[in-house]
Amino acid sequence: MHTASTTELTWRKSTYSGNGTECVEVSDDLPGTVPIRDSKRTTGPNIMFSASAWAAFVGEIHAERIS
Repeated sequence: MHTASTTELTWRKSTYSGNGTECVEVSDDLPGTVPIRDSKRTTGPNIMFSASAWAAFVGEIHAERIS
């Protein structure tokens, strides 16, 4: 279990967000876990994915963009 507060994490916006106002942010600070949050609600709830689940999700998105 990770004890770091998600407010202490370094967040980055998705590279696909562009300059839009509806963006997601992810953090790479927790080994084995990928926290996701809404960039408009930085103090709001976030979702935690295992690194393998996140990799599978991103892989599917890339596969869809190619087809």
